[in-house]
Amino acid sequence: MDIAQCLTLIDLLCARRFPPARAGTEHGESGPGYHIAALRTSEGFWEGDGSERDRTRAQYEAERDALAERLGERWGPPQHISLYSVFERTMTGEDLEEPWAGLSGHVPDVQLWRPPGAGRWIALGVSQWDEELPFQLLGIVTETDPP
Repeated sequence: MDIAQCLTLIDLLCARRFPPARAGTEHGESGPGYHIAALRTSEGFWEGDGSERDRTRAQYEAERDALAERLGERWGPPQHISLYSVFERTMTGEDLEEPWAGLSGHVPDVQLWRPPGAGRWIALGVSQWDEELPFQLLGIVTETDPP
């Protein structure tokens, strides 16, 4: 997906209603108060010395930053939010709201905006569940404030 397609999908998610229960969608998943879309997904990393994984991580972070620059033209510079403390809190048994609790297990940080009058947060993050698994560039739209 190129940047124009990513922006179009983010706009679509911003306009879409949230479902009453968690469900898979054509782009990812949605649940009460949130949408998560995989804007781009890499191949897996089952073989090799890790250098391809490192290059892919850098590429996905650069693509996130390029998309963030375009969103920044609309809404100003993003907040950079680490999800590490959210992950730590969930690991100690604290019940935190979605999408933040789930994202914290595979997305270390997000670029975050709250457009004026929108009532929603828009975030971008790079996900990787495990070293062998693909990277994903995620677009997140939620009405739930970050913890």
